[in-house]
Amino acid sequence: MAGQGTAGPERSSSKFQVISASTATFKAADPVTRLRAFRGRVRYLLDRPLTPYYLILGAVLLLLVLGLGMVFSSSQILAKRWELPMTFFFRKQLIAVLLGLGLMVLFARTPLRLMRAMVYPVLFGVLGALVLVAVPGIGTNVGGNQNWLDLGSFQIQPSEFAKLALVLWAADLLARKQKTRTLDQWKHLLVPLVPGTLLLVLLIMIGGDMGTTMILIAMLFGLLWLVGAPLRLFAATMGIAVVACTALIITVPHRLDRLACIGVTKPDPNVNCFQALHGLYAFAAGGPFGSGFGAGVEKWGQLPEAHTDFIFAALGEELGLVGTLSVLGLFAALGYAGIRVASSTKDPFVRYAAGAATTWIMAQAMVNLGSALGLLPIAGVPLPLFSYGGSAMLSAMSAVGVLLCFARSSPGAKAALAARSSNSRFRSVLIRVLPRRTTARQAAKPKRRER
Repeated sequence: MAGQGTAGPERSSSKFQVISASTATFKAADPVTRLRAFRGRVRYLLDRPLTPYYLILGAVLLLLVLGLGMVFSSSQILAKRWELPMTFFFRKQLIAVLLGLGLMVLFARTPLRLMRAMVYPVLFGVLGALVLVAVPGIGTNVGGNQNWLDLGSFQIQPSEFAKLALVLWAADLLARKQKTRTLDQWKHLLVPLVPGTLLLVLLIMIGGDMGTTMILIAMLFGLLWLVGAPLRLFAATMGIAVVACTALIITVPHRLDRLACIGVTKPDPNVNCFQALHGLYAFAAGGPFGSGFGAGVEKWGQLPEAHTDFIFAALGEELGLVGTLSVLGLFAALGYAGIRVASSTKDPFVRYAAGAATTWIMAQAMVNLGSALGLLPIAGVPLPLFSYGGSAMLSAMSAVGVLLCFARSSPGAKAALAARSSNSRFRSVLIRVLPRRTTARQAAKPKRRER
């Protein structure tokens, strides 16, 4: 092998170059060199400008496909009990996914200038819908919470779209304040960001949706962290939020009962933790590889909300540890790509919006997974991009479209896309097969005779 007489560092670098280009040499190398070559290859792939875009797109599509399968499996018994077709919930979820894909493509293709222009129309539209939900006779009560609007053939939950409104409005607000260099003053940092978020929270809490309130608070703290809020201000704001959330939990009996279900592993006659216990039973019954797709037994009435809030428990029973780790890996890839998008841009609007959208999806996923595993109180929030729910799916897919738009808007991604489109194989084949338009026109026109 060339380079055997060189020094240690030079030998390892030349060895890395050879094994990266030759499979036979890679197999013949020692384990340490293989590990270094593999690590270098992974680092090279992750550093490519289009890697966040493909990670977001691939993870979301896999979550959608797997989520559709689990919604179909976990909702059949409930549909049969309600004397509905067994594919009733699956068809509604499929329609929501198709509409969500349309929204995702629309936001992914929206220019940044147009996206910033639609900030206030989206915000005021969401505020108006939340006000209508709070009006008696207009808002619809579902599951004890009045946070739905009945539009005849379908229902919509405006609180889900409040997350998207906060992402766009807060990012635009902080970007403009950064441009005027006023973010170093705590008054400009908190006002009107905190009052605007509290207004959304107040309207949502009128309907009793504590889970969505927790996600909005998490997004607020994520934005304060991104903007570089002082530690004292950050701690003081967090302290106020903890006190307010504690008061909201203590004053409502059923929320206080949910706190007692954290870590419960056996039935207790004094505490009603039926749902949390059967979620753990579903994970325990799944084992490493699960009982098989569609073969779960907890969905036969023992596990409430198996297709919405506890779909992760149904996944653990039917696909086992392998299925749950796969979903966790997809969310980890999505979170990593969102952080890459937020950290690799110089545009403050893109940074804040990408950070807020990533905080939204990851915080909601952590709350749902923690509830299903018995590590957090049951908050009643769906697993984003996975659980049954049209409003939650449409809002989450809109956030994914925003992330894809930002991933495409970076200078490196634009250059890579331009080079790929100009050097694509399909285009080169068409050029070889089809004649050029100018050549065809010239051939069609007869040559003039010289007089």
